[in-house]
Amino acid sequence: MRETPIETKRPAPGEPVIAMINWDGLRALYIKEVRRFFKVQLQTIWGPAFSALLLLVVFSIAFGRNGNMVMGVSFAHFAAPGLIAMAMMQNAFANSSFSLLVGKIQGNITDYLMPPISAGELLSALIGAAVTRAVLVGLALLLVINIWPGGVLPRVPLAAIYFGLMGAALLSFIGVLTSIWAEKFDHNATITNFVVQPLSLLSGTFYSIDGLHGAFRTFSHLNPFFYVISGFRYGFLGVSDSNVLVGAAVLFGVNLALGILCYAVLRSGWKLKN
Repeated sequence: MRETPIETKRPAPGEPVIAMINWDGLRALYIKEVRRFFKVQLQTIWGPAFSALLLLVVFSIAFGRNGNMVMGVSFAHFAAPGLIAMAMMQNAFANSSFSLLVGKIQGNITDYLMPPISAGELLSALIGAAVTRAVLVGLALLLVINIWPGGVLPRVPLAAIYFGLMGAALLSFIGVLTSIWAEKFDHNATITNFVVQPLSLLSGTFYSIDGLHGAFRTFSHLNPFFYVISGFRYGFLGVSDSNVLVGAAVLFGVNLALGILCYAVLRSGWKLKN
């Protein structure tokens, strides 16, 4: 007696095969992006942490050897949280500004555009991987700093986590926009050298804005990087040269606006679907 084969139910025309969120696709792309930078972790994680540590040593010797105090703590303790946050932000930008750009240059951008994932899922995977790299760099630098006596540990962990993640997300969104806009690595370097680096160095990492006046103080309050550094420092030292709640609200609003802009640009296919 011949058995009747079991028929599999096929979706009707127009019926979506994948649910509202393609979790498998999102997870696969996220893992791919994480593996890409983790394969060269000496360059992408430990290298930046070591460079930031050297900066801390050099500036501590230059400005802190005479027992200078900033906001009631030694210069090394004051600068360490800012350096950690700055390293996290710069590496988040480096990661998210690379993926789509190298895909356009090498001609394999279709690897990101052809899979059945939405613009939101693509953006989530890119931002998630960049933030992951930022967190790993921050943890590596924190570990290295605390090998020596007199290291720093968070006094307000929730504040350190919030501002660290907000700062990493901020630069991740900027990196995605840069990766979409740039057509060659020179364009990427332009944003790094003339936007990211200046805003990072003028964010109060090595100084308190309490000593600034006039236009310089106003510029600091308009610089979102300042709120990341100040809030992250508050998470470690319990003191801040800005209103922490205002900084938290500003960063949330800026990240929300950048996230919406990134989603709209990715969905439109601008400079990607040529």
